[in-house]
Amino acid sequence: MIDHAGIAVADWHKAKAFYDAALSPLGAKLLHMVPEAFTGGAKVGGWGRDKPEFWLREGGEPGPGRHYAFAAASRAEVDAFHAAALAAGGRDNGAPGLRPHYHAHYYGAFVLDPDGNNIEAVCHRPQQEG
Repeated sequence: MIDHAGIAVADWHKAKAFYDAALSPLGAKLLHMVPEAFTGGAKVGGWGRDKPEFWLREGGEPGPGRHYAFAAASRAEVDAFHAAALAAGGRDNGAPGLRPHYHAHYYGAFVLDPDGNNIEAVCHRPQQEG
């Protein structure tokens, strides 16, 4: 139902570096920058796999308390997201693991981004047998 979502960030360069690193293991990357002539001079960019789905806007009112969950294709992607996000300056807000209080196969990891937003990667699939 949601086509795309976005948040304001206090420091564009810091946030961009964080999301470049954190979303890369999920197969997402910065796909589009809106020309500043159309944004009042603010940096605005969208990340996604095939089309921009998650947008950052420089300035405005960043604020902790927002939550965004990104779909992961596997539990390994969730683990890689968490490691990459921490390496990029995120703060741990829930190590990778099962969250059976949501459902039996809910495997997620949570980090706080540079602006304090709760960012999650989640896989809903059962563990693959190797």
